[in-house]
Amino acid sequence: MSVVVVGVDYLGSIEKNLYSMGVTELLHISGRKSFGKNKMNVPKDTAFVLVLTDYVNHCAAKNAKLVAKAQSIPLVFAKRSWSAVEEKLRDSKII
Repeated sequence: MSVVVVGVDYLGSIEKNLYSMGVTELLHISGRKSFGKNKMNVPKDTAFVLVLTDYVNHCAAKNAKLVAKAQSIPLVFAKRSWSAVEEKLRDSKII
């Protein structure tokens, strides 16, 4: 399972916990600087896009949303803590 994470500079324990859930490939985009929706390359087998809202540029979050919607990939917005991420993933029935 492949996951794209947008936001924050350092993932901390979130990365380790995602791998323990069965993630095999993790693409991290810091999201501090805005990027165009054409510059966000999402792998074809992406299970979901996770946007960490604590330190993300508004434009980067919007472009991540547009790319995920265009490719019919589930999108999850959460704060940068594992408990918040896990709660949002369970609420959206991704895990």
